[in-house]
Amino acid sequence: MTIPRPVIVVNFKTYIESSGPAALELARICEQVSNETGAAIVVAPPTCDLAMVASSVRIPVFSQHVDDVPSGSTTGHVTVENVKSSGAKGTLMNHSERRIKIAEIHELIVRSRRVGIETIVCTNNVGVSKACAAMEPGFVAIEPPELIGGDISVTTANPEVVKETVAAIRSVSRSVGILCGAGVKNGRDVAKAIELGTNGVLLASGVVKAKDRKAVLLDLVRGLG
Repeated sequence: MTIPRPVIVVNFKTYIESSGPAALELARICEQVSNETGAAIVVAPPTCDLAMVASSVRIPVFSQHVDDVPSGSTTGHVTVENVKSSGAKGTLMNHSERRIKIAEIHELIVRSRRVGIETIVCTNNVGVSKACAAMEPGFVAIEPPELIGGDISVTTANPEVVKETVAAIRSVSRSVGILCGAGVKNGRDVAKAIELGTNGVLLASGVVKAKDRKAVLLDLVRGLG
């Protein structure tokens, strides 16, 4: 599946506020904002809620993680084939909270492409971003780990790393999408990310923890331009 650009990707993580029935509630708010504005919004609910959410909304639903193991006798793992069967249109991988090896990233991108789901590879520096972009995932999401969950966006605290990452990725691929994460909270952060050359943002707590989630999402969408 090809995800439109620019895009806002909302990672629900495993917050109680976005698990179980609350996961579906938040996904439906994201869907409503997408329908009202025409903006591309992707949601990544907790693994336990993936199938429920995917069967209930029309916007793209992604897995938060996949393991580089075969389907079958791999109890407790999450495979590419599992998430595809659950209705996922894609998957995150290598998030700062669930790092995997470069070789595993490559294998998972290949397997995801084979079954027809999109990939977003999270990275923490310019070198890793360039290496992963050469594997041609759908997107690379740059997220300096020290800023994740904080109140300062990477576009404010360290815009140079975004510019350098965009340049590094474009030196090896013209097609890979580029997302900016870590501390993204509002439309100004989104607009700055787009200005720096990205194709959207990846965020979590800025939406999940918001008192008025729809208002926050509408503000984020305005930053897409």
